[in-house]
Amino acid sequence: MFTQLHTPLPVHVLGKGAGLAFAVIDYGVEHNLLWVTALSDGGEIWCVPNPQVRMAENWSMARSRDNAAEQPGRTIMPASDEPNDDESDKRL
Repeated sequence: MFTQLHTPLPVHVLGKGAGLAFAVIDYGVEHNLLWVTALSDGGEIWCVPNPQVRMAENWSMARSRDNAAEQPGRTIMPASDEPNDDESDKRL
């Protein structure tokens, strides 16, 4: 399924840089989502697998692109919201 995003999302593609995601391709449960992204530098358009896409930095949402953005699989969140070991055990 191809879904056009009616408001493009500012994203950061690991290894490629900043861009705007303007569509999503979903091939089903056995595949990653593909974000159709126009890169800011050079204007290239890439279909980027979901693990390689991060939301863009947003100061007002306390979302920064620090070293965590370059580590696949790690969620970017303010340090004060990261669960400690005791809290993560309670969620299980």
